[in-house]
Amino acid sequence: MTTDPSAALPATTSVQGIHHVRLTVTDIARSKQFYETVFGFSAAIDNSDKVGEPGVTEDPALFYGGTVFDLGGQLLGLRPVAQQGDTFDSTRTGLDHVSFQVPSVDDLEAAAERLDQAGVAHAEIRLLEEAGMKILAIQDPDDINLELCALV
Repeated sequence: MTTDPSAALPATTSVQGIHHVRLTVTDIARSKQFYETVFGFSAAIDNSDKVGEPGVTEDPALFYGGTVFDLGGQLLGLRPVAQQGDTFDSTRTGLDHVSFQVPSVDDLEAAAERLDQAGVAHAEIRLLEEAGMKILAIQDPDDINLELCALV
């Protein structure tokens, strides 16, 4: 594979968006509970009960013993293959953060209140004026950077 930009293929015009993102986690039960409780996500595919069985974490047909949430046409998966004690680092090559869009700033403010009530630590809502949005940042149980955003 070449890294010379002048040798790049023509742009792919048929890409319509992101189909799914899968996060590597250390503890599937803990992560699944977090995403269900904090965001209200419901599992569309769930093989987390098989995670301790031989070969499951290597089997893509069993989604590696993970869980997949359907977010209205886009999917978020959890893959339980990280070593215990491993933590996310946004400054390394790979993922920086995942941002979930909410319908309005009012929804963003309501989410902050619900997070406070649930005892989930989060940053203050910030205006990113140039991007035309407000964001609310939180960390998942593996310290993966997440944010909720609302267009303003």
